[in-house]
Amino acid sequence: MAIVMGTAGHIDHGKTTLIHALTGIRCDRLKEEKKRGITIELGFAWFDLPEKDGQHIRMGIIDVPGHEKFVKNMVAGAQGIDFVLLVIAADEGVMPQTREHLEICSLLNIREGIIALTKIDTVDKEMLELACNDIKEFTKGTFLENAPIFPVSAYTGEGLETLKKAIIDKNYQLQPQRRNDLFRLPIDRVFSLKGHGTLITGTLLSGSASLGDEVCIMPKNIPTKIRSMQNHGQTVEKAFAGHRTSVNLAGIEVSDIERGDILAFPHTLFPSTRWLAKLHCLASASKAIKHRTEIHLHHGTKEVMAKLYLKEKEKLEPNQTCLCEIRFSEPMCGVFGDKCVLRSFSPLQTIAGAALLNPLPHFPKLGKIQDDFLDIEQNFLDSKAQYSALYEQLKLGNEKGISFKELAILCPFDEKKLEKALQDLLAQKRCILYDKENKIYLADCYVKAYEQTMLQKVREYHQNEPLKQYMPKASLLSQFEPAKLAQSILNNLLKQKKLLSIEDGLCVTNHTVSLTTKESTIKKECYDFFLQNPHNPPLLKELCEKFSVSQKEMLNVLALLVQEEKLVKVMEGMYFLRAEIEQIKQAIFLFFQNNSDMSPNDFKTISQGLTRKYAIPVLEYFDKERMTIRVGNGRKLRQINK
Repeated sequence: MAIVMGTAGHIDHGKTTLIHALTGIRCDRLKEEKKRGITIELGFAWFDLPEKDGQHIRMGIIDVPGHEKFVKNMVAGAQGIDFVLLVIAADEGVMPQTREHLEICSLLNIREGIIALTKIDTVDKEMLELACNDIKEFTKGTFLENAPIFPVSAYTGEGLETLKKAIIDKNYQLQPQRRNDLFRLPIDRVFSLKGHGTLITGTLLSGSASLGDEVCIMPKNIPTKIRSMQNHGQTVEKAFAGHRTSVNLAGIEVSDIERGDILAFPHTLFPSTRWLAKLHCLASASKAIKHRTEIHLHHGTKEVMAKLYLKEKEKLEPNQTCLCEIRFSEPMCGVFGDKCVLRSFSPLQTIAGAALLNPLPHFPKLGKIQDDFLDIEQNFLDSKAQYSALYEQLKLGNEKGISFKELAILCPFDEKKLEKALQDLLAQKRCILYDKENKIYLADCYVKAYEQTMLQKVREYHQNEPLKQYMPKASLLSQFEPAKLAQSILNNLLKQKKLLSIEDGLCVTNHTVSLTTKESTIKKECYDFFLQNPHNPPLLKELCEKFSVSQKEMLNVLALLVQEEKLVKVMEGMYFLRAEIEQIKQAIFLFFQNNSDMSPNDFKTISQGLTRKYAIPVLEYFDKERMTIRVGNGRKLRQINK
């Protein structure tokens, strides 16, 4: 497994010199760095470890600048390291950037490290002992409280082999927990090389990638392809989490990329201008963090301006924690659990850390989120609570649901575990999967709200159309989106028998048409009128005149008779008794038992003398019902379906 070590410490305490002494590699590559004798940009080195189980392992090293003006570069380098080599000079001891760098490492959730006490050739034995005591006092209560201290001199070589052995041992002791299913490479350097084109470098946070993979630059979503890769100067066909990786990209310009961008697979990260986070104000902060404070936020290798919105607080005191919405002026891409470092404007110093809880743009307003959501990180680690934690993330989604790929960045589960967790939630009916093709899930709270809204729409239809037994299904579904969700909710209501379906209509259970005395009379007399002359049924206009009612009122009565299966609507304004249509239908079937074609005269005989006024509409009705098909002036039987 690839391990990455990062340096930390105050300027001029010998970090770069020590790395050179350990590896033979000079990390200072810029002219200005060599001229001024200080580290400005990130430096990279490595050394080969003894083979283990026949495998050659090359450990990566990131050397960071110690000057306070370049803390942003230090943070960019500290992201993705597995353990820190804290460098403190024996002649100066603990200094301001020593403290700030250690705080930054803590905020980034680095929990392993060793301490190098450098420049021991410049102090006497008594000074060396005082420096060691100073370091022990300084690291009390930190993750380096019990870390070993190694006195070394990069100039004389004293202590270097002992330190090197400790670093090697650390490599074999550590078992970093990295995701293997979400490829993310935060970019810390971009440049071009003659004959190769555009290259980027970074520490691969999670997942893996291979030669030829289609990838993209996020959050800009610029597509590109992996042309070649290297790990510390060695060409590789596949890069894994923890590797310091250089990638040669195809079809993209250097100007398209900047430090802070992320190389990822398409459709796996989702840009957003707002994040939900757990904000912790450092105990060492000089003052409280105020609501709506603007800060410098460091995430991955990116620095961006952001504004903090505290949940139900006007200010967050030192050493306090709260839920916070972080808003950006440009889209950002994050994953649940990512750690961020926050620095104030004036004075420019580290004041807080944030753990990313929800990086999607559609979580609700802070006031609607419960305070116990702060515990979601811990709940994901608890085998008894982790599926409920996933459910909480589903609840923070919007009313249209969350896709499987979005859920993958809302929890620390790999793909297989996420599938299992979702199956468990489905079995408990805490969510539904309404779009199997795109794997979109919706929490039960939204499902219930959706169901109530849909039921209310049908009830309102019944109130507005009292003479209609059913609401057209298409009319109901057209009022909701997305279409697959609307159909899924409707299916649930039908399954629960809260709605009933008849042909293309819907009604609430136990719904009955409530008619006035006048309407009941019209309905009965209208039906009797049809019975009087089945072969020459009255048209809509005649019915309106006979019963002295408006067209709308008459259409409602006719629709009700159709729904009761007493009438059949042949065309607009023309209705027949259902029994009459069925009789003609059976006569047609009998005719086609001995004939292959039916002429208009044949139909006139079959229908017992229907006039042209009615014959053509009835023939066209059977065509629409897909019983017959017109061929020239005659008809053929489309299918025998009695």
